[in-house]
Amino acid sequence: MNRREFLKTLGGCAACGAIAYLAGRPFFAAAAEPAAAKKPPRARAKSVIEIWVWGGPSQLETFDPKPDAPHDYNGGFKAIPTNVPGIEISEFFPLLAKHADKYSLIRSMTHPYPGHETATYLMQTGRSPGGGRVYPAIGAVIAMFKSKEYRGELPPYVILTVPKGRFSEVGFLNERYSPLVTGGNPAAAKFIVDGIVPPGGLSPEELAARFSLLERLDTFGRSAPADPVLKAFDTAGEKARRVIEGDAAKVFDLSLETPEMRDRYGRTTLGQSCLVARRLVEAGVPYITINAQGWDTHKRHFETMKTKAAEMDRATTALITDLHEKGLLDSTIIWWTGEFGRTPKVDWEAPWNGGRNHYCKCFSSLVAGGGFAGGKVVGASDEFAEKVVSRPVAPQDMLGSIYELCGIDPDGPLPNPIGLETTVLPPESEAGRLREIYRERA
Repeated sequence: MNRREFLKTLGGCAACGAIAYLAGRPFFAAAAEPAAAKKPPRARAKSVIEIWVWGGPSQLETFDPKPDAPHDYNGGFKAIPTNVPGIEISEFFPLLAKHADKYSLIRSMTHPYPGHETATYLMQTGRSPGGGRVYPAIGAVIAMFKSKEYRGELPPYVILTVPKGRFSEVGFLNERYSPLVTGGNPAAAKFIVDGIVPPGGLSPEELAARFSLLERLDTFGRSAPADPVLKAFDTAGEKARRVIEGDAAKVFDLSLETPEMRDRYGRTTLGQSCLVARRLVEAGVPYITINAQGWDTHKRHFETMKTKAAEMDRATTALITDLHEKGLLDSTIIWWTGEFGRTPKVDWEAPWNGGRNHYCKCFSSLVAGGGFAGGKVVGASDEFAEKVVSRPVAPQDMLGSIYELCGIDPDGPLPNPIGLETTVLPPESEAGRLREIYRERA
């Protein structure tokens, strides 16, 4: 058992995830730091919240409804008006419809990969899979570039609550930029105990006992206290413990929020994760991912949507409006997307019984805050949401836009510890960036 596995076994879930994260950093090795681009864009966004709709949300039941299409396409569901004249979204999202002036929709997302793994990799890295090299995801890249200005005790990239699991998001970057995955369930009563992220529901006393056990077992460390490698490891462990037991951990303590605020987000894993994300933004964390699971609706799509869409509508609306009310939306990007959409034509036959399958040729995303204007629509699909008919948007276009609003040059060098000469995004991705919905030009 290596040290990372031991620490995870000793501590369990979120808290010792932090120990493993910090102790696993190569503190004793030189790490490449980002070099300034010649003309970096002016940063508007301090943080990014990515709502990753894991599995692929249907464009028709979210942001590109087709009420005039045949029943085999829209399932009998309608579009509803928003508070922006001329923009309609699915009837599954009545709360978001009241706040369309705060977000913009992209109805012409497109790429060539219908598989979860390949599509996720492209959407997260802007690179086509293959070539024997794993590029870092946008979360790790932003964590690296923002690390110089970020002075918080928490890691610069946090995932709530489970990883995507499709590839190593840190890629060839230094492990210090890999995400801290919290685990646990923020909607559960024991997600936080007295301001500490409890592994497996441990009390503070039980957690202290385990730290004590760790110290007693560390006979090897005591035998060579001057060894620089062991000293660096001990320093990492001490820092992790300060994070777990100190004020930084209170960001996860939802008992500090009013019951009314918690209800506003919804007492679901997704809703409470969105509330934690807002608290992480207040703490200055540069990149936060919320993994919203359960959207791979091959079977009984509409039955699943009635539950999933209601949770998503409530949680996303609360996040956007809460950030807006607190004056944080202008400096925080919200990026709502899946790896692809769903097939426009419904498969009513058994065993699908009204399911939608993977569809990458045309799907929708939402962006808000951080320099993105509200009340806009980019691109359009045909009458079935089957083909892009205007303004195709590739994953590279979306990623490049987010990078620019974060003050990162997408065409600039991507520093890395292996000496690879490469850029943040492939240079051919420049043309399609979403400048028509930037609040200002860079």
